[in-house]
Amino acid sequence: MVRFYYGHPDIFDRIFHITRGGIGKASRVINYGADIYAGMNSTLRGGYITHHEYIQVGKGRDMGMNQLSLFEAKVAGGNGEQTFSRDVYRLGHCFDFFRMLSFYFTTVGFYLSSMVIVLTVYVFLYGRLYLVMSGLEREILENPGVHQSMALEEALATQSVFQLGLLLVLPMVMEIGLEKGFCSALCDFIIMQLQLASVFFAFQLGTKVHYFGKTILHGSCKYLATGRGFVVYHAKFSENYRQYSRSHFVKGLELVILLVLYEVHWHTYRSSNKFYLFITLSMWFLVGSWLFAPFVFNPSGFDWQKTVDDWTDWKRWMGNRGGFGTLPYRSWESWWDEEREHLKFSNIRGRILEIILVFRFFIYQYGIVYHLDIAHRSKNTVVYGLSWLVLVTTLLVLKMVSMGGRRSGAEFQLMFWIKALVFLGFMSVMTVLFVVCGLTISDLFACMLAFLPTGWAILLIGQVCRPLFKAIGLWDSVKELARAYEYIMGLLLFAPIAILSWFPFVSKFQTRLLFNQAFSRGLRISMILLRRKDRTKTFSGKST
Repeated sequence: MVRFYYGHPDIFDRIFHITRGGIGKASRVINYGADIYAGMNSTLRGGYITHHEYIQVGKGRDMGMNQLSLFEAKVAGGNGEQTFSRDVYRLGHCFDFFRMLSFYFTTVGFYLSSMVIVLTVYVFLYGRLYLVMSGLEREILENPGVHQSMALEEALATQSVFQLGLLLVLPMVMEIGLEKGFCSALCDFIIMQLQLASVFFAFQLGTKVHYFGKTILHGSCKYLATGRGFVVYHAKFSENYRQYSRSHFVKGLELVILLVLYEVHWHTYRSSNKFYLFITLSMWFLVGSWLFAPFVFNPSGFDWQKTVDDWTDWKRWMGNRGGFGTLPYRSWESWWDEEREHLKFSNIRGRILEIILVFRFFIYQYGIVYHLDIAHRSKNTVVYGLSWLVLVTTLLVLKMVSMGGRRSGAEFQLMFWIKALVFLGFMSVMTVLFVVCGLTISDLFACMLAFLPTGWAILLIGQVCRPLFKAIGLWDSVKELARAYEYIMGLLLFAPIAILSWFPFVSKFQTRLLFNQAFSRGLRISMILLRRKDRTKTFSGKST
């Protein structure tokens, strides 16, 4: 086993390190992970590291969902920096084979493996989407030779079993089985599933991959204070949105669009849902974990009054204007500027790779527009060009409306006529498209799934090329487009929470799931007393 540090406090042999170059690095960023680099340097210089546990004391540890996510983000960013360090390179050359494997899987290898797992999901879904949109999968499955053979479906069924995470669960079950017996291991495994441990660890997988990949691309590693305070408190919706928007929510919604498009186009030549569910069940589980785990593990996350307060707070946060000195938790604009800080210090390699990754969002529009009813099965490139014309026209109309709202805020009549003309023009165009060109309702939903990823790609490219967009005067338009997308994502996430908050039993079930029976009973009693106290104050105020 290779370990380089065991947490604080770390005790160093002062004479040994001072006579061999010291402990710290001549870099502010690398010193972010000073403890593990000290361990690496000690090992490279012929030293060794031991762990002596003289006394066990209560140490402040991260216990809440948000605190644990910040800790995982911090460690993942540190491992991203270690990936590029010469210390890891030298240790890989100095160790024997078995120590090298231990070193790999206890440091950067774990995060590389996590990234490969998530990238496999993306490659698989984009590959399946290409097969169904190009018609290749339909041609293969309708081939008589393939139709009579079950080899393809058996191969897919085999890989679907591994998608359920059985290989990752097996070492844990074996370890607990050797310590306590296999019956206890099976019971512990079932209890963990009932406590939604799989949801939690699938969510933390997204945290590791996002911050590790972000550091690999841009080197934006920084210290994140977790606080280690009292964790039994309700985190507001805006707080969860700020922390998990880019790392989980955006990626989760992207996977939702991929799965929906695959299901819709797959249904055109297959009638059974069993095969689709068997292939994509684990991916839907990953999507659900990434989108709603922060709210499931948030105390009183489905309490109706707190949901109303969260909605009010989120609207206030989205509407507040940013500026110099405005903190990110007070204004969406300040938070949005902070989220782009890593691009300011990224090199040309990171920017080019970011743009290359963004190009995947253009695949949706290119594949969907040729399947619209209004296209009449045409494969001409004019169809794709007309789709871009529609998108650009829509963005220009929205820009004109927003500019009219800013410049004529006091002139209500002018603003009214601008909106009326836009509405009448929109209705006229839609009428012509429905009556003359054969547009259908399904085409409208398909266009939404096609144009939303394209607009997001334009937004991301605008953020990467900020100086260029500022020079041509389009930066304010990029910011307005970003705000519109944030509103859409917030509404999509908040709607299920609001619906579940209508039912009181959901909040009670969540409280019992998160806490033990005694604490959950005390929490319910305190909520009743608090409401009774508020009601008493209300009545006393009315009587006076």
